[in-house]
Amino acid sequence: MSTSIARLSAALLACALLPAGACMAQQATPMSAKPAEAPAAAAAPAAAPAPPTAASRFAILDANHDGVLSQYEYDSDAVLEALDTNHDDLISADEFQVFLGDKAQGAPDAAYRISIADTDGDGKLSDAELRRGLKIRFDWLDANKDGNVDLDELKAGFGVPMLH
Repeated sequence: MSTSIARLSAALLACALLPAGACMAQQATPMSAKPAEAPAAAAAPAAAPAPPTAASRFAILDANHDGVLSQYEYDSDAVLEALDTNHDDLISADEFQVFLGDKAQGAPDAAYRISIADTDGDGKLSDAELRRGLKIRFDWLDANKDGNVDLDELKAGFGVPMLH
C-alpha cells in the first residue's frame, strides 16, 4: 500500500509541475472545419500556468486525503521523483527552481536554498540531503508540533524561506 501511495503522490506532483495543457489531449481544429471557422481565441497565445499555491501543493501531497500531511507524505519518494527530472538521483538548482517557480523579488534562489542542505558541497542535493532538508522544513512548518502539517500551517510557511 505504501508503494501505491508513493506512486500516486509522484504522479500527482509531477502533473502539478507540468505546464498547463501538457496533460490534455491535442486541441486541433476538426478536419471538417474551415480555417475561417476556427475560434478567434485559438489564435491567442496560451496563458502561462498559474503559480502553485499552498492549497494546490497540499492537495497533491495529501495522498490519503485525511486533511493533514504526515511526515511520510511530505518526505516521500514522490518528491524526489518529481524534482529529479533528468533521473540522475540528484536535484540540481535548475530542477529545484522549476519546482519553486518564478523567483520572487528578494527571495533566495534555488542555488542558495540547495547550498543550505548540500552537506557535501557539490551544488546538488542527494536523496539523503533532500530528505534531511525536507525533515527540517516539515518540523518548521508543524507549528503546533502534532506531527502533521495542516493546510493553515502550510499556508503560513508557503514560499517563506527558513533562513534569511
